[in-house]
Amino acid sequence: MIRTFWRTTVVAMLYLSLWACQQETGKYQTKTGESNGYSYEYVTNDPLKVRIYTLKNGLKVYLSQYTDEPRIQTQIAVKAGGKNDPVTNTGLAHYLEHIMFKGTADFGTLDWQKESVYLDSIEHMFAHYGTLKDSLERVKYYKLIDQVSNEASRFAIANEYDKMVGELGALGTNAYTSEDRTVYINDIPANQLDNWLQLEGNRFQKIVPRLFHTELEAVYEEKNRGLDNDYWKTYEALFGAMFTKHPYGTQTVIGTIDHLKNPSITEIKKYFNTYYRPNNVAICLSGDLDYDKTIALVDKYFGNWKPNDQLPTWNRVEEDPITTPVVKEVYGPEAEWVNIGFRFKGRNSDDYTLLTLTNMILSNSQAGLIDINLDQQQKVIDPASHVEPMGDYSIHRFSGRPRDGQSLEDVKKLLLEQIELVKHGEFDDWLIEASINDLKKSKIEGSENNWSRSNDLVLAFTNNMAWNEYISETDAMRKITKEDIVKFANEHYKDNYVVVYKRTGKDTNVKKVDKPSITKVALNKEDKSPFHQAILKKKAEKLKPVFVDYDKDIRKLKMNKGVDVLYTANTENDLFSLYYMSDVGSNNDPKINVAVEYLQYLGTEDMSAEDFKKEFYRLGCNFGVSASEDRTYIYLAGLAENTDKALQLLEKLLANPKADDEALKKMVAGMFKKREDSKKDKGTIMFEGLIAYGLYGPKSSFTNVLSNKELREVKAEDLITIIKDFTKTEHRVLYYGPKKGEEIVASLNQYHALPDQLKPVPPPVEFKMQDVAKPAVYWTDYDMVQEEIMFLSKGAGFDKTRVPISCMFNEYFGGNMSSPVFQELREAQGLAYAAFAHYGSADKPTGNDLFYAYIGTQADKQPEAMKAMNGLLTNFPKTEGGFEVTRNAILNQIESERITKTDILFDYEEARRRGLDYDIRKDIYDQVQKFTLADVEKFAQDNIKGKNFNIVLIGNKNKINFKELKQYGEIKQLSLDEIFGYEKVQKIDIEKRNQ
Repeated sequence: MIRTFWRTTVVAMLYLSLWACQQETGKYQTKTGESNGYSYEYVTNDPLKVRIYTLKNGLKVYLSQYTDEPRIQTQIAVKAGGKNDPVTNTGLAHYLEHIMFKGTADFGTLDWQKESVYLDSIEHMFAHYGTLKDSLERVKYYKLIDQVSNEASRFAIANEYDKMVGELGALGTNAYTSEDRTVYINDIPANQLDNWLQLEGNRFQKIVPRLFHTELEAVYEEKNRGLDNDYWKTYEALFGAMFTKHPYGTQTVIGTIDHLKNPSITEIKKYFNTYYRPNNVAICLSGDLDYDKTIALVDKYFGNWKPNDQLPTWNRVEEDPITTPVVKEVYGPEAEWVNIGFRFKGRNSDDYTLLTLTNMILSNSQAGLIDINLDQQQKVIDPASHVEPMGDYSIHRFSGRPRDGQSLEDVKKLLLEQIELVKHGEFDDWLIEASINDLKKSKIEGSENNWSRSNDLVLAFTNNMAWNEYISETDAMRKITKEDIVKFANEHYKDNYVVVYKRTGKDTNVKKVDKPSITKVALNKEDKSPFHQAILKKKAEKLKPVFVDYDKDIRKLKMNKGVDVLYTANTENDLFSLYYMSDVGSNNDPKINVAVEYLQYLGTEDMSAEDFKKEFYRLGCNFGVSASEDRTYIYLAGLAENTDKALQLLEKLLANPKADDEALKKMVAGMFKKREDSKKDKGTIMFEGLIAYGLYGPKSSFTNVLSNKELREVKAEDLITIIKDFTKTEHRVLYYGPKKGEEIVASLNQYHALPDQLKPVPPPVEFKMQDVAKPAVYWTDYDMVQEEIMFLSKGAGFDKTRVPISCMFNEYFGGNMSSPVFQELREAQGLAYAAFAHYGSADKPTGNDLFYAYIGTQADKQPEAMKAMNGLLTNFPKTEGGFEVTRNAILNQIESERITKTDILFDYEEARRRGLDYDIRKDIYDQVQKFTLADVEKFAQDNIKGKNFNIVLIGNKNKINFKELKQYGEIKQLSLDEIFGYEKVQKIDIEKRNQ
């Protein structure tokens, strides 16, 4: 019966398979072309149509054209990272990344000649500071550094780089440092390419470590955040045990505490002058670009960049073999888990394709051995494996969380047993082809966005991979046989692993980076350098905004019983996405979240849950269910050619789920364990629990869940009814794919079974945001170095006319690195690594707006950080220059933004929820051109200044300054039970729960 069904899908993924069969060795050939005086390399049949140029100075330029919207994703990759740090000065690459945002001799300064004298002195002073050993002498000398730094700040223009890219309309301005590379990121409007290249061409040719000691404070904060992060500590423990010789394990990217406390500007400059050279860098661009014009502009602004003819050659450090399991333990407040790592060769090696395919056989989120044997059978919580590729070595990492009563050693044993199955060839033959097609499908999905496309370019360059080899990897896997995988597994998975047990408990080794005392520096926020002024004078060709027309961009169709079908065509590839959307959520019935989880463990009379998972995977499709407080949707996505088969399969499960009491018992036990784990998760406590309590009080959508007693008593038949009722209750269908509208409606009419009369949506429980009549400080205890603090207030009811000005306020006040919130708390005083503020508009007409302001700070900086934030909320900071940056940023962003693909459908859904029938961005665009700084100030006065705030805080009770907190309201400690809305789980025998 099952075999017959599967035989009908032997040709599943025909689109991908037929395409892949053509990929012979000669399919991807490297060729040379020439255009407009520039030669370049390209690869035949390259789906990304990449051109690779090499300028005379050695600079690599990767260009990929994708015209989905008039924007370009930019990534500038330096082939050097943490592993290139000198042993005596770890953390240099990462700290240099921070300094790269401080400007050059041409921007970020009022008078470079005068400023440079102070900066030279500061460099020498830090060199001397590093030689001092006596703690009192160090404190005294750092005060001198602070004094000179304050004098230097009089000539600095803080965050001028961020202001300039913001004015251009850049999004996602950021950078990251890994072990192997450092990458600088922007997403820019296509018409601003010239200005962006001029800015970056200047930025990369000279480093200026201005405002050094305040940025050092930010790095200290980042280090302390890492010390508070059990995941990061586990990561470091794994790498430290796996690499005893290589810098991957002998040092960390962020650096040691001792090295951070003794920074060397001289060594940072040396690193920059060595590695930040054109023959070690690639500019990787993907988007709406013209190849000829773009390379000419790159050459114009980067062509005079001097190469390093003595660029050091990196020599891979050889590690000794791991011959017996290495065991490490990490302690911290988070819930327990286990990490296992096997070491392999680097990204650009013969290991990689076999390693990747082996990983997919084990864990592909649907039908891998770990997915079926451990996750589907509920033997382990969140079991998974993934490959972490690096330049010199790769790690195959396995992870899992224990169920109640299960030890970490038990979890390790179960994970290793899945590897043994691979070694014995105990996996389905078809899984190889299905996994390869899944990887190919992921590549197609990645080609739909410029971030993924440009990231591929970065990875190829920094891993020294020829482009034809990079894009042909998945096709090359088709030559791999089951015998190859079994042989590979037997050769590489032995007792040669590292296991890290993350246990819940006190970390007795925890340290923190103590902050030196510094005084507030000048920011000169209103000033602009001549370089900045010149950029502003270069007027780019104006782009015209394109707003979504909900009547033209979406076809509103009808299927049987009058159910709405919202349709948008996919003209780009052969993938589809389909959603059954309902306005029923947990506020209508808290059991719906339990039913959603239960569905993944159910089958029908003739197909098990495992059969469904495997069959969807064979079809190149996947489905899932998501429930929020006021919305639930079932989604189905994958290869369009298999739409009907996948739809039949989904409908079969939704119409005829078979109750499984054993699965329910395990699921409830697992949910109890997850609930207890959530109470140990700092992010969940703060950003879900505490925020909900601060806004709504003890009763909210967050706490509107089944009590542990109710969960224990839930019946399978009740959950089955909820699942079956989903398609019997009012809902709508959203579709994005290559099928014609009439075709998808015909498929829905045939397979999407509906009752004669759909049930109305049941009324929800309404939770109202509380008025802050009497301010309160709600806090909870957590073992951590830092504190996280949030100011919260209720706003007015939804008003669409308030959306444009709130957007203007957010961008101006606290939405980016050039905003007053970021500048004041991080740049001027070094009080926080993260600080932001936001006024949020309600998502439905009956809802309320809200305001929040966040600080992530070192515990001993709590009073100063809160005082600084409160000062900004009370006294609106006015800068005309900052206001114009904000206006230009919003206009350039909207002019170059295009809402496409499934985003059209969900944008319409969001508008519908608010009672709107048009794209609200049109109002924002029109009004932003008219607003004045006085308008923004008035908005702040009306909606923020003088408002009462509830404050929520998570931190170590022994480090929180309660005396200072009293001025902000009545202090109340919250227990985890109060925050989460359910009591501590009582241990029971799950075998007797229904007896």
